[in-house]
Amino acid sequence: MYALSSRPLPAGRPATRLTLALGQPRAVPPPLLMLLGMLSTQVGAAVAKQLFGSTSASGTTTLRLGFAALILLVLARPGLRLGWRTAGLVAAFGLALAVMNLAFYAALDRVPLGVAVTIGFAGPLLVSLAASRRLADVAWAALAGGGVLLISGLGGTGVDRLGLLCCVAVAVGWAGYVLLGKAVSARVPGSRGLALGMAVAALAVLPFGVAGSGTALLDPWTLALGAAVALLSSVLPYSAEMAALRRMPARVFAILLSLEPAIGALVGLVLLGELLAWPQAAGVACVVGAALGATLVRPARPAAPR
Repeated sequence: MYALSSRPLPAGRPATRLTLALGQPRAVPPPLLMLLGMLSTQVGAAVAKQLFGSTSASGTTTLRLGFAALILLVLARPGLRLGWRTAGLVAAFGLALAVMNLAFYAALDRVPLGVAVTIGFAGPLLVSLAASRRLADVAWAALAGGGVLLISGLGGTGVDRLGLLCCVAVAVGWAGYVLLGKAVSARVPGSRGLALGMAVAALAVLPFGVAGSGTALLDPWTLALGAAVALLSSVLPYSAEMAALRRMPARVFAILLSLEPAIGALVGLVLLGELLAWPQAAGVACVVGAALGATLVRPARPAAPR
């Protein structure tokens, strides 16, 4: 969604049909659509964590990406005539998506939801700030980095080290997803690029899912929960955010998206009983504050000539 926020989305594209999953999105204010989309994402992560009792983290990833790819391919109906360069970008985009999701669910198996979301969110945020030459953005990057250190145990809170490594992999995969997604969205119109990338990601994680879960992936209840995770974590949030992005400035979209780590921590507390220690809560606040500050504190642009 970071990548898509930089491009206007013309009406009539296949992405428009994705909003049908939400009924009549135009009747809902865009900020509320954004919040509902982010809430759906985090509720989907909480449901996925409940799947770990019957299948592995890699199995859950396989189910989520597999069902999401099927739904998006049916809705977008992408063509395969891409050209070698575009096909390579789509493949790299899909692999970044696979790494991000595999690492995220592996991290969820070891650390609280709020910790995994916040450290992962810091990846694209720091990449964005690193490209800036403004002195203020250096301060926001330092604030975000300090928040990650607090979450990682600087405040004396014990955190699973392997889980933290997985969170770092989430951040790297998320940053790659944003950068490659921007390139793919410039070459493949509408939601076709996302559908193809999701299919690549589903195929990439399939061997890990089969190795980690085996025939448990075919259990009807597990399949039903996997489909629910795909809808909650991929299809519904994407639909909501696409509909909201069409009706609000990209800057407002980015401000609202900055609340994602806080929503993740809140959902983890309410649905999973994961109460963060005060240094971790302070770290989440630092990352959210850095994202808000980097978005809000922008120099005024000169008026464009007529």
